[in-house]
Amino acid sequence: MYNIKSKQAEEFIDHQEIQATLEYARMNRNNRPLIESLIEKAALCQGLSHREATLLLECDEPDLMERVFHLAKEIKQKFYGNRIVMFAPLYLSNYCVNGCVYCPYHAKNRTIARKKLTQEEIRKEVIALQDMGHKRLALEAGEDPRHNPIEYVLESIQTIYSIHHKNGAIRRVNVNIAATTVENYRRLRDAGIGTYILFQETYHKENYEALHPSGPKSNYAYHTEAMDRAMEGGIDDVGIGVLFGLNTYRYDFVGLLMHAEHLEATFGVGPHTVSVPRICPADDISTQDFPNAISDEMFCKIVAVTRIAVPYTGMIISTRESEAVRRKVLELGISQISGGSRTSVGGYSVPEGKAENSAQFDVSDRRTLDEVVNWLLDLGHIPSFCTACYREGRTGDRFMSLVKRGQIANCCQPNALMTLKEYLQDYASTDTREKGIRLIREEIEHIPNPKIKEIAIRNLQEIENGKRDFRF
Repeated sequence: MYNIKSKQAEEFIDHQEIQATLEYARMNRNNRPLIESLIEKAALCQGLSHREATLLLECDEPDLMERVFHLAKEIKQKFYGNRIVMFAPLYLSNYCVNGCVYCPYHAKNRTIARKKLTQEEIRKEVIALQDMGHKRLALEAGEDPRHNPIEYVLESIQTIYSIHHKNGAIRRVNVNIAATTVENYRRLRDAGIGTYILFQETYHKENYEALHPSGPKSNYAYHTEAMDRAMEGGIDDVGIGVLFGLNTYRYDFVGLLMHAEHLEATFGVGPHTVSVPRICPADDISTQDFPNAISDEMFCKIVAVTRIAVPYTGMIISTRESEAVRRKVLELGISQISGGSRTSVGGYSVPEGKAENSAQFDVSDRRTLDEVVNWLLDLGHIPSFCTACYREGRTGDRFMSLVKRGQIANCCQPNALMTLKEYLQDYASTDTREKGIRLIREEIEHIPNPKIKEIAIRNLQEIENGKRDFRF
């Protein structure tokens, strides 16, 4: 029985409720007055229920979908402005005891090179990332209690935060590791992580168990309930997502929104981020083995409807997607993207193409961070390296309250410009620097508070004079 506040996975992600939602969407897909009323409701920026959002996803009327796409862009602009947060993944280890059939890290794979970074190798990776200009990382590791215990992850976080090379510093470490205990989540919180990220892969229990035939991850309930334990352990910001293509996209779309609603209802704060990866080729994994892969057109619809259904959340897209697809979805609600990414263990500190075959998936967008920043500037976005909210304690319900009231821009706009200025001074190519300086001059005029504007201008000058790390 569906219970949004239940602590049991099969009650807050209720199969019968998902089936009823999908039937409701099918029955009303041509109900134009109802769909128009939902678009009008979404325009109030209070979000939509999973049932309402699924009906919009099912709609295939071109003019109505154009309204949805336009609204998604407006909502993203209202809550996050034209800022795009930059990050990079850092793979610590690809040792894994799970049998996930869609991931090349699975325990039976004998062709992939297994590797675990030492603390000295982590240091080299972090310096390489700092020398690109990155300030925010997402730690990735396979699940292996012997090779990758929680102590190893905690030590690695400490190492990363301790490294300051030239003007470089990693200011926020997000963590994407396997579901664990409340006590271990407390330890991650105490280590100073930013967001704890865990993808559900699919919310369909039967298919989930078929896709995870062995290993700790095969426990559907333990995995699905991980975010509850993380928040009980004091982690304010959590990030959810599914791997579209493993299961039917409609089912997982509903499950994703139900999970967001559950967190909001239970803890008073929904997911800090929602990620929307798609299945892609890797080592011994072929996308032809997954018949539920979705088209670019449907992918764009999913991004747009997710944005208007959960307007407050950050939305993430990785380098799994091509430059062309990333450009499309930037206009539909995406607020965070990776740049210059490597998905191999130890891939940053060696020349591209020289790393061992240890990657989790093939990268589609192979541009450098500077090329991505340059591209974003051309598109009129502000590439942001800001980590101020996390470091100023604006996390969890404090962050969400500011976002929902439209107040976060008072901090984010100047912080984005100041961190962009740092990047331009320390790492950018000449062309990127010139474009960035022009954009900063234009955008500084859009800061509405005169006092904040005055301080931001002064800080930008101080950055040019060699000082770093200003934040509101």
